[in-house]
Amino acid sequence: MKVIKTDLSGDFDEAIQEAIAVLKMGGTIVYPTDTLYALGANGLEIGPVERIFKVKQRPTSRPLPIAVKNMDWAKELAFIYGKEKKVLEKVWPAPHLISAGAESAKDAKHMTKSSEGPGQVTVVLPKRTIVPDILTSGRPSVAMRIINSSFVDRLLGKFGYPITSTSANISNELPSNKILDIIERFEKSDFKPDLIIDAGDLKESGPSTILDLTSGKPKILRVGLSNPKKLLELLKL
Repeated sequence: MKVIKTDLSGDFDEAIQEAIAVLKMGGTIVYPTDTLYALGANGLEIGPVERIFKVKQRPTSRPLPIAVKNMDWAKELAFIYGKEKKVLEKVWPAPHLISAGAESAKDAKHMTKSSEGPGQVTVVLPKRTIVPDILTSGRPSVAMRIINSSFVDRLLGKFGYPITSTSANISNELPSNKILDIIERFEKSDFKPDLIIDAGDLKESGPSTILDLTSGKPKILRVGLSNPKKLLELLKL
């Protein structure tokens, strides 16, 4: 398990290169997002996804979410039509509004609001066959999110594939935004990520909201950082 430090408010090209090298080899990484640290691997390859389940000690009956770079990526992975696209445009940040280097705790006060929307939202959509069944635990839907982070945006752009985006913790244990806690926990584990990107402690946060768009009416499956009332108003439910 290798640990490298990076500064999200500065030049993180070296960390991106290291992460991509691991991902291309089918390995697993811990990387910073706009909410919590996440466990990442190629979300479209069975082997890497299997390794994420082992590292997280997560039952394969519980599906994994993925991070996508933009709407075009999402359309390749899921069935998105007019109604769904309108919802996604409301709850996901536009590409030109992705935050530039403000994910760490020391920069939290300078965070740029991505939009007037409800915040960080993972959306469940009917999946296409390109998405492996192991990722979704055999379910016909996939959970995905555009992460409001310049680091993740560049990582995805350079790698070229969606990556898993489940919180970097052992299953059924509380996630942490403290990087030393994450490193120490995985050091004690039999299954370790190949690379941990240490961007310092992240700002206090929680998981994303989960919004299900697989049926006629949107459903909130988990309340995270988003304001539920504002989200419902935004979706006109």
